[in-house]
Amino acid sequence: MTLVSKSFELYGKTYTFEAGELAKQATGAALVKQGDTTVLTTVVVSRERKNYDFFPLTVDFIEKMYAVGRIPGGYLKRESRPSEKATLTSRMIDRPIRPSFPDGFRNEVQIVATSLVADQINPTDVICTMGASLAMTLGGVPFEGPLACVRIGRNRETHEFIVNPTYEERANSDLDLELAGTRDFISMVEASSDEITEEDMLAAMKFGQEAIGAFCDAQLMFVEAYEELNGAIVQREYPLDEPSAEVHERVFAHYDEMACALADADKLARQDKVAALKEAIIAEFSDEEQELFERDLPVQLKKLEKQAMRMMVVETGERVDGRRADEIRPLMVKPNYLPLVHGSGLFQRGQTQVLSVLSLGMLNEAQRLDTIEPEETKRYMHHYNFPPYCTGETGRMGAPKRREIGHGNLAERALLPVLPTETDFPYAIRVVSEVMESNGSSSMASTCGSTLALMDGGVPLKRPVSGIAMGLIQEAGKTVVLSDIQGLEDFLGDMDFKVCGTERGITALQMDNKATGLTFEILAQALQQAKEGRAHILNTMLQAISMPRETTRPTAPRIVSITVPVDKIREVIGTGGKVIRAIQDETGASVDIQEDGTVYVGGTGDTVEMAIERIQLIVKVPEVGETYSGRVVALQPFGAFVNLLPGKDGLLHISRAAKGRVEKIEDVLNVGDEVQVEVIEVDDRGKISLDRLDKPEAPGSANADAPRRERSDRPRRSRAPREFDYTDRRSPGDGGGRTPRRRHVESE
Repeated sequence: MTLVSKSFELYGKTYTFEAGELAKQATGAALVKQGDTTVLTTVVVSRERKNYDFFPLTVDFIEKMYAVGRIPGGYLKRESRPSEKATLTSRMIDRPIRPSFPDGFRNEVQIVATSLVADQINPTDVICTMGASLAMTLGGVPFEGPLACVRIGRNRETHEFIVNPTYEERANSDLDLELAGTRDFISMVEASSDEITEEDMLAAMKFGQEAIGAFCDAQLMFVEAYEELNGAIVQREYPLDEPSAEVHERVFAHYDEMACALADADKLARQDKVAALKEAIIAEFSDEEQELFERDLPVQLKKLEKQAMRMMVVETGERVDGRRADEIRPLMVKPNYLPLVHGSGLFQRGQTQVLSVLSLGMLNEAQRLDTIEPEETKRYMHHYNFPPYCTGETGRMGAPKRREIGHGNLAERALLPVLPTETDFPYAIRVVSEVMESNGSSSMASTCGSTLALMDGGVPLKRPVSGIAMGLIQEAGKTVVLSDIQGLEDFLGDMDFKVCGTERGITALQMDNKATGLTFEILAQALQQAKEGRAHILNTMLQAISMPRETTRPTAPRIVSITVPVDKIREVIGTGGKVIRAIQDETGASVDIQEDGTVYVGGTGDTVEMAIERIQLIVKVPEVGETYSGRVVALQPFGAFVNLLPGKDGLLHISRAAKGRVEKIEDVLNVGDEVQVEVIEVDDRGKISLDRLDKPEAPGSANADAPRRERSDRPRRSRAPREFDYTDRRSPGDGGGRTPRRRHVESE
């Protein structure tokens, strides 16, 4: 196998495709670069067909820390559980690829994307889908491709669209839109934006579709170059589960019964009726037939349920719960649902119920990120939990699954554009959404519930956010767009299109599409219908809580920011953090100091004021004329050192310690004495001179009212030149006897 490497430029960025050198035992492998960012993507398809009634696809993005020259944190010092970003990247690859495989494909497929280099300029995520598509093409895997994924940004000033922007370009963008699909249709969308309009979002999606086509063409050109050097790619043959005409006919004979079973607004009752009907249908087959058709029976039963649900919508215009296509389920909104917590909100739509709970903390409690991305911390965290009891089932409780991480990220992206800045609201913010009951659209209920919790907690949102999930049914030549889809319409429909936003525009959206006939006209209708549904939901929310509360809850920490001179930061922290720890331990407040001198002080009750007072005393410089009650900390023959402020001592000269002449400073002061003093001088070096205000009488003083003047206060006396007598007046008998010290006199 010969190495093939081709570089090309698209939309101002340079890309490289390589194949034929790495991972040659995989079914297919490709190396994709954007700039110096490099990802290796491999695909392996099992030789044997699995006995499943679903497509067994596994996708993993492996985030290698060596890609940025970093040793992983933690005790083991090696990559372990994937980060949230790695999980989201895996989902980004999975979602457009899964619907591209043919129906009935049952061989296990594993796609692994490994980051080899992350240049901190170009992201690693979107090029992984292109790498997976290229690897499958080179490996002869049957799928509907080539596929590509692109990210579309938009310059805030010029509103010019950018394809696969760098991190720097993303920072100056009001749109972060990821699209994946083929040249002809879009199968996956993920986006966050600063309240842009539906028209602008649709224009960005159209532009993204054109970019996807360009990258698909680049893959085809590379495949041609690869085949020239390595020969034609062999298209592998994989047996598909072919539907049995006999089973299909016998199962679909119960079509009317299935339609009746589905016509129930209660989810659990409907599920029981459908399950009972399916069991009755299976019972019509003998044991030998059940064993013979063990794979085909569940597939045909699912098709029966799907067909009955879809035809009900397109023929009658009525859904299984009796709603019209654009009708929203009944809403229940309850802010301030829990006591003592920092904020809470219960949001229910039909049989989907989510409780969101807010926690506020210091900025130093923000999440630290150990990834290959440039971002190091995350101030706002949204966590979504989907326990098995919310669907009336039993199951394992543990680490969040990929779906939970994805839904939490969607709600997080929806609310980020409306959160206040750190300057306006210096808090780390965490919202946890607990799904109490689920029948579809729980991620959108999570977004709405989180808005309630943030407003209830006094977080000054720019504008409240609501969300809705849209669906699509394309059957018998008819197209119906559904508002506020429930679980059955998600599983058996053609599209799951979630849209979040404010009254001004869209803040986030997510779409998974199974229909190749999705047009931009249909997307435009879905966006408009979603806008109307969002407005209805938001109006109901605002009736319960019209605006964020003016202050945070009493149980939440109150955070105040002050500024200290940068050259005083070391004094506030102290050696080894001794001073700042003492402030926190003694006051009960939390203190976070930034490099620019901004200090965030958080706590409850009077702890904040106490800590701020301590800090201000540390950084304060005494000024002439100020008076202090100080403590004597040291005595010297020339006076006493008095502590005025933490770390600030002044000198009280012996001449100013009492009324009259003081022979020894110990006669009027002792270490530990409290004295009232006034600052009389602060020199250029910061040395402080003091005068005692409560002067006592000097011991044995003859004139207590005439204090001894310091040498500097006395008038300088003029002296006449002295003539020196170089004769030693001392005689040896007087104890002299040593040679007198003489001055050197120059000879005339």
